[in-house]
Amino acid sequence: MNLDEFKQLLKKAGFSKKTFSEDTQISLSTVNGWGSANKPAVPFWVEKYLTLYIENKDCKELKEIIKENVCKE
Repeated sequence: MNLDEFKQLLKKAGFSKKTFSEDTQISLSTVNGWGSANKPAVPFWVEKYLTLYIENKDCKELKEIIKENVCKE
């Protein structure tokens, strides 16, 4: 995953680099270095982590919509 893809997934997940670093307990300086010139690439697991995070977030939102509109007592 390149830096632009990383930034797009962060945005879709609702993260900034700072909030992502806090959530994953990875130093902000490490996250900021990913994909920059002469720095390590974005680790392979980050794409999977963010994709699953986004899917989980979407499922939670859908669950709330169903709960509010279909499962009324």
